[in-house]
Amino acid sequence: MELNFSRRLTRRFDEELRFFRSWLDGPRHVGAILPTSTIAARSMASVVNPDSGMPVLELGPGTGVITRAILARGIDPADLVSVEFSSEFHARLKLDHPAINLILGNAFELETALGDFSAWTFDCVISGIPLLNFPVEDRLRLVDDLLDRVPAGRPVVQFSYGLTSPVPARLANFEVSHHDFVMRNVPPARLWLYSRPA
Repeated sequence: MELNFSRRLTRRFDEELRFFRSWLDGPRHVGAILPTSTIAARSMASVVNPDSGMPVLELGPGTGVITRAILARGIDPADLVSVEFSSEFHARLKLDHPAINLILGNAFELETALGDFSAWTFDCVISGIPLLNFPVEDRLRLVDDLLDRVPAGRPVVQFSYGLTSPVPARLANFEVSHHDFVMRNVPPARLWLYSRPA
């Protein structure tokens, strides 16, 4: 038990150090100085329907906290497609999760990044991309694209540190709703759902 706790503590420290270094190298693409908490990750992954028979799309897996939460929902690694922008995070995720479909690419150029997976329909999308670091037009275009890749009624869940949705509801042609407020995250995080009516 003590050894298990020690391993978890060491892994958490390694993740935080790697995350902080990546933030120093490119704060626009990382968006925070610490990884997502396991509590926020579990809340995001709670939208996954493991009985749908469809794969899940994850954007910005970072250190893999949310990835592990998605897999814990019962998703087979072969049914998880993760797009990561940082080559350092990508290399580490490849070691930690060799069976997932991990892509080094830009989520804002998703058709190109997804390649052979671009024709797939996903159960939902889990996004840890720091959307607030990008222009509103790019955010709207990305979420519209993501919603084209999931069945009507299924969500895109988005992580954010902002007080309001990164995609303003008044500009969206899809539904915007608040999913969760996670106090036990540094800093506290809000989770948002985007969907089209079923």
